[in-house]
Amino acid sequence: MNKTIQLAILALMLSAPAAFAADEHQHAQKPAAEYKYKTPKLNRAQFDALLAKPEQLTIIDVRRPDELTAKGGFLLYLSIQAAEIENSLGFIPKDRSIVIVSNHAGRAGAAGDLLASKGFKVVGAVGAQNYEEEGGKLTKIAPPEPKK
Repeated sequence: MNKTIQLAILALMLSAPAAFAADEHQHAQKPAAEYKYKTPKLNRAQFDALLAKPEQLTIIDVRRPDELTAKGGFLLYLSIQAAEIENSLGFIPKDRSIVIVSNHAGRAGAAGDLLASKGFKVVGAVGAQNYEEEGGKLTKIAPPEPKK
């Protein structure tokens, strides 16, 4: 291989970690989006108190399947992506308290507001990542092996 090409490849390889570190630093400095929904945003203690009475609770996770497998979630939940909430109203029980889950509660708050406007008993929104940061345990969901 040509020496110039080898040096260029080496330079790219050596600079890549610095580029990723700079990107990660920028990402870490990004301020959290302001929560602006009527649905209360629940912390770990509030959500744990609701989990203590599972017979009264329905958890709806509005994240994509890839987010669930990458981040983890809660043991029992309805998986309805945020864009499909309004089309799925017939599958959501009206006689139970509802908690909506997303990564940081933004989509959950929006979905909670929509459900509340349709007469559902929404008690809060939870960010799964926020819950885990506060010491809560998420269940990691392994995707099924591809069929051969």
